[in-house]
Amino acid sequence: MELSSREDEYWKRHLGYLGRLLVVWFLVSYGCGILFVDTLDQIQIFGFKLGFWFSQQGSILAFVGVIIAYISLMNKLDREYDVQED
Repeated sequence: MELSSREDEYWKRHLGYLGRLLVVWFLVSYGCGILFVDTLDQIQIFGFKLGFWFSQQGSILAFVGVIIAYISLMNKLDREYDVQED
């Protein structure tokens, strides 16, 4: 099944958004929670080391932010390509 150029452009932009958001997800969860934890532990927030904070609460908040960003970006893209749900 061949996609039209408009459908192809839609899916390319969709996958681009998805890829960028997955990079953010990876950096926050794996990067801040595991790889950069020693560096982040040098900074404290309310008496807690930043590395600990990211691995406990920060990553959850970042995940919620990624979900909200995905919803917002896809709604905008769907309206732009006139494929939104009623």
